[in-house]
Amino acid sequence: MKNIFRPATAGLLLLGVLAAPALMAQTVASAPQAAIAPASMAQQLDDYVHQFEKSGRFMGTVLVADHGQVVLQKGYGLANREKGLANTPNTKFRIGSLSKQFTAALVLQLVEKGKLKLDGHVADYLPDYPQPAGGQITLHQLLSHTAGLPNYTAQPTFATTVMRTPHTPTQLVSLFSTLPLEFAPGTQYHYSNSGYVLLGAIIEKVTGKPYAQVFQENVAGPLKLKATSVDVQEPADARRATGYEATASGMETAPALDMSVPYAAGAITSTATDLYHWSQALEGNKVLSETSKKLLFTPVKNHYAYGWIVYKAKVGAEVDTILVQEHNGAINGFSSYLVRVPQSQQVIVLLDNHAGESLAELKRGLLRILHHQPATPPVAATMAADASTLGAYVGVYELAPTFRITVRQRDGRLFVQATGQSEFETEAMSPVLFALKGVPAEVEFSKNDKGQVAQLILHQGGHDQPAPKVE
Repeated sequence: MKNIFRPATAGLLLLGVLAAPALMAQTVASAPQAAIAPASMAQQLDDYVHQFEKSGRFMGTVLVADHGQVVLQKGYGLANREKGLANTPNTKFRIGSLSKQFTAALVLQLVEKGKLKLDGHVADYLPDYPQPAGGQITLHQLLSHTAGLPNYTAQPTFATTVMRTPHTPTQLVSLFSTLPLEFAPGTQYHYSNSGYVLLGAIIEKVTGKPYAQVFQENVAGPLKLKATSVDVQEPADARRATGYEATASGMETAPALDMSVPYAAGAITSTATDLYHWSQALEGNKVLSETSKKLLFTPVKNHYAYGWIVYKAKVGAEVDTILVQEHNGAINGFSSYLVRVPQSQQVIVLLDNHAGESLAELKRGLLRILHHQPATPPVAATMAADASTLGAYVGVYELAPTFRITVRQRDGRLFVQATGQSEFETEAMSPVLFALKGVPAEVEFSKNDKGQVAQLILHQGGHDQPAPKVE
């Protein structure tokens, strides 16, 4: 789930898991190179993760599999700082928006049983949903973030009144159901947690059971995912990690969040081991038929499929592109990544419990190592960029129709400013990557085939959010 679930603080407002697959491919291919000493694959992977741990940029659990075999499965840092408990492969983490792929699978299971139709409308299952939206929005559009629903986690009262208050599915739906649509359903893509909340409510309506029970009976139970559940009021468990966030006073426990609020869009708790088993189960027919799996992984708009982001990446010097299926998540004090490379049976699971801002970078490095390419160190040396280079980055970049990032140059320095927010000076980490001073975020610039700067990627909260250059 997008880490808008963290209360608003100084810095750029996170809009959601808006991945930039094409840009990811370019980033993976053109990352600055650092020699890796000869060692086993497992040792190289472990050494690389340790660099992130030692630099304070990762604390959690990592699992990496190659050609169907687990080559690294290990915890790093502390699951509970107060008690001194270490993270292990069995530590349980909140996974945020990785929950969406489970919700998507439950919907497709109900489609297979004839209880739902992808082209069915919201009002077909929830007759009281306000019109005309109820008769316009289809389940396919909810699954692919093309419904035009405003995001309930981005509403002004979310952090102040909604986040900490228990909500029923009906109450959650009421937070956005009467708001105007942002665009005509099916015409655009905009990541919105609201769509998956609505899917959860529909699942409950047609099954007559709570979402958590449907998940347990149809996914967690049959697949023996014993450490995976919908975290609403889960009993105390020594295996559960505590979520932390960096503050001016140091690392502190993340603000409270009532787990009824993320619901079907982000309320699941799991382990790296269980998520790997889930990924493996998708190879067979235990979860879905071949027809449904094709739907699950077929992109609709902006490389977003049903709870998965699917794109092709060119890694290092390899000629052929690789198909990547992934999703990330972030929720108060936690961030996560699940990456699949089907053609080589590679899986990367990253679970972090200090709201790390570096999971996308860590993921890219691990993927490069798996493909025998040098990986970028986690802390690049600060470097200067010449005036002509900076000048090419100046402009306006659009993250969403009403949210833009303006880039300016003054006195040989680059500044960025998001809509309605303060301006931040940047520090060059590479010729294309700039860290924002005072904010745990980075911006990266990408050129098109003509050599022109065409896009900006905002790296924040474990997300890679693309913004095409519009001015």
